[in-house]
Amino acid sequence: MPSSVFDIQSLQHLWSTDEMREIFSEENRVQKWLDFEVALARSQAELGIIPAAAAEEIARHAHVSGLDLPAMSAEIRRIKHSLVPALKQVQARCKEHGEWLHYGATTQDVLDTGMALQVKQAHAVILRDVLAVIGELKRLAVEHRDTIMVARTHGVQALPITFGHKCAIWLDEMTRHFERLKACEPRVMVGMLAGAVGSQASLGEQAPELERRVLDQLGLGAPAISWAPARDRFAEYACLLAMIGATLSKVGNELFNMQRNEFAEVEEAFSDGKLGSSTMPHKRNPTSAENLAGLARPLRYNAALMIEGMVSEGERDGIAWKVEWKALPECFLIAGAMLLQGKNLLAGLRVDADGMARNLDMMRGYLLSERVMLALSERVGKATAHEWIYEASMHGITHKLDFAQALRQHAGLAGLLGDEEIARLTDPAGYLGQCAASVDRVVEQSDRAIGRLS
Repeated sequence: MPSSVFDIQSLQHLWSTDEMREIFSEENRVQKWLDFEVALARSQAELGIIPAAAAEEIARHAHVSGLDLPAMSAEIRRIKHSLVPALKQVQARCKEHGEWLHYGATTQDVLDTGMALQVKQAHAVILRDVLAVIGELKRLAVEHRDTIMVARTHGVQALPITFGHKCAIWLDEMTRHFERLKACEPRVMVGMLAGAVGSQASLGEQAPELERRVLDQLGLGAPAISWAPARDRFAEYACLLAMIGATLSKVGNELFNMQRNEFAEVEEAFSDGKLGSSTMPHKRNPTSAENLAGLARPLRYNAALMIEGMVSEGERDGIAWKVEWKALPECFLIAGAMLLQGKNLLAGLRVDADGMARNLDMMRGYLLSERVMLALSERVGKATAHEWIYEASMHGITHKLDFAQALRQHAGLAGLLGDEEIARLTDPAGYLGQCAASVDRVVEQSDRAIGRLS
């Protein structure tokens, strides 16, 4: 009976995708074990370790579709071993050739390499979907390169920027995530054939060549030494997924806040029939943004579990290792959901340039205090200019004056700034700095990085 957010039908679409659930399904997990066994048998046959006929018979029967998974699960519970029941079913189908199945390997060789194969399969999906998010961010950055809005620091209005500039920052960050994902491939997409304690004693003198051949057949790299007690490979990838999730969470949280009625600067896609409340019919809730913002939390905690798993005992143990079976798939399931939801949120986002312009005027000119201060500093020095503009601003805000009025009423500023200069200095369009150029630069660098690595 379904009992988690990943398999309850009314919830699973919020927490995962069909594609990721398939990759981390029991059927695919077991099939990856069998793929390892086939590669092992064929490589051993090539090296004359087992009969070629045995390798082909093993390959013929090593398909999850031929296994009785409920019986396998029952046997796992009975004998308290995670792999042997699956092997016994394949052995039985191979008859006398089944004697050569799993020859010289240990369970962790199979399960870790199987997980590496799942990670490699999921990695391709993550890369694809990161690129999709990058594409949407690039589009928004270019389209809104010159769309002026309020920048906020510490939660309050600070200076004018453009929405394209904000999106370009997200684009730059996501591009770095893509670079990190590509850079980790040689470290993470690695299998193992190390034997019981990592010494390869059961595999004979041909062990290094055998391991290389097995992993080459599977499309994985060969390690320099056993990584059974060294769990940094999977932990690194989990941390990368958590970082991607954190970026997407930040985007979701920002767009969540920008949809507040008091801001009304953007709105996520709305379709007829979308319901915001069971009791308040008017509600149009930012559900996509809030879900995106929230999913990163369990993702980060699962990544923390993967870090815990790096602390193992001896040459290997199940205390930390088995936690990976829960934490790593969930990292992929949640990250996959976040990438899909993030792409859809950005693709359907409606940007309200009028709402952004309206918020620019909310502070009645104080938004440009820095610009006025810098212009004044050329005449009286920066420290004095800062002090006078501060005094004028605090007086004006307290007495509900607009910025121009506050400047005129300050004794030290009398005669230094005329009305035309104040109007020019408090025009947000004239104080955007390098926003447009930064957007252009980030888009160019992102395109170049993706082209180099794809």
